[in-house]
Amino acid sequence: MNPFVERHQDKIAGVLSCFDRVVITGTLPDIGYAGALAGYLSYHNVRLFDYTRWADPLRNELRQHAEQLAKEAGIEIEFIRSHKAFRKEARIKAILAERGEHPGLVHIFSAMESCTAYRPWHDKKKTHTTLKPTSGKCLHYYFYFIDESFGLCYIRVPTWAPFRLQVYFNGHHWLARQLEKAGISFEMADNAFLSIDNPEKAQRLADRLDAKQLHRRLNQWAKQFCSVSSRFRSGYHWSFMQVEFATDVVFHKQAEFQPLYETITHTAIHAIRADNVATFLGRKLTTAYQGEVGNDFSTRIQGTRIRHQMGPASIKLYDKAGIMARVECTTNDASFFKIHRWVEQRDGYQHWKLAPLRKNIYSLRDLRKLLKAANERYLAFMADIDNPDAGLKAIDKMAKPAQDNGHSYRGFNLFLGDDYRLFLTLVRGEWSISGFRAADLRSHIPNLSASRSSYILKRLRTHGLIKKIGHRYKYYLTKLGRRILVTTLKVREYFIVPSLCSDTV
Repeated sequence: MNPFVERHQDKIAGVLSCFDRVVITGTLPDIGYAGALAGYLSYHNVRLFDYTRWADPLRNELRQHAEQLAKEAGIEIEFIRSHKAFRKEARIKAILAERGEHPGLVHIFSAMESCTAYRPWHDKKKTHTTLKPTSGKCLHYYFYFIDESFGLCYIRVPTWAPFRLQVYFNGHHWLARQLEKAGISFEMADNAFLSIDNPEKAQRLADRLDAKQLHRRLNQWAKQFCSVSSRFRSGYHWSFMQVEFATDVVFHKQAEFQPLYETITHTAIHAIRADNVATFLGRKLTTAYQGEVGNDFSTRIQGTRIRHQMGPASIKLYDKAGIMARVECTTNDASFFKIHRWVEQRDGYQHWKLAPLRKNIYSLRDLRKLLKAANERYLAFMADIDNPDAGLKAIDKMAKPAQDNGHSYRGFNLFLGDDYRLFLTLVRGEWSISGFRAADLRSHIPNLSASRSSYILKRLRTHGLIKKIGHRYKYYLTKLGRRILVTTLKVREYFIVPSLCSDTV
């Protein structure tokens, strides 16, 4: 059980981890890049300078198909002249309030938006003609529909080659459909479950979202809404564009949740540092990293939100419906995360190594594990900062001498410079994943000798703050150690030091 859930289990009604917002891109390998399209046109005896003539009939076919779908559904295509005029989601919500939630086409928007395009180019020196990628604008259709298994979805279809699709669905809506089929009652607000009759079975259902099932459904939607897709033999290749994975901790009462949530957010914005953010996301923060890492706290209409970002990935905590703490890990680039997998080298051999996660949808299972683990690490950290009073009792134990085989090892003093630097070193985020050695302490603490580092490790082990794993000279913080270190640093930096400073003014 997660330490946060374990600590507050008498106040918690249920915990659910599930995909939330998922955006997938579909690319046609036959024409997905300039070289592929040039080869496709050449194979079909189309001159590269006739590229636009070849693409025009396909554009017209897509327009006619959209109009036919609208006619069959008894709706009108709504052209968006300005994206600032209204939010599509709000418009769809209003339509659903009148229409109902039954499966079928809900609405169609059209808009002129930027798209990938190509232009023919002739190299006079090499006497060679090819296509070069360029940017342009074309008419896009947004088909909003309710699928019997995935709920409300949309597919964005451009009317110009290479016809790169964008598909959206929400994992909570998908799970709601699965719960209905299983006969499990639930109460839902927006994209969150306030209550579920059988939380354990709901979690098992949430974990069943399968890449093969998703692939079949994506192909079906592409065929239904992008009529020209059948012309290309290889079909669509589907990859993740944006993924959100949420862990919801639902409390019994708002009165129990709100004070706890307020304490956590106001402390976390100060206590969580860059290396902690990297740890939550399963990464190490090194000097070679060039991306941005930071925290952001904002107040929204629905409540407050704290967000921690590292490059294309982020993890955030916010309250839902005033009774639920949602931890949500988001990535705009699935390859940000790394896993051990087989990698084929240029020499043709395959090697088992740590490598970036593949972006295609068949990485779904691994991506679920990585995002869920990030949420779990964040919640575990919250358990260390949500209640300083619980840690103060442990601080007293830490400060007293400890005995081991007749030897006495002095305690740790929060106000001693050496002990304070040691604590700052031990709470570095990367140690939570990979552990640390004596050499790691020496690399971060100036003028620390080998014998002195060994003595410090013995003191930490005797006081129960660290533990040794297996037969390796690696150490990890214990639950007690993590709680004590976070609490002591929190008390010193945010209570004692500010109070002393205010007294000297």
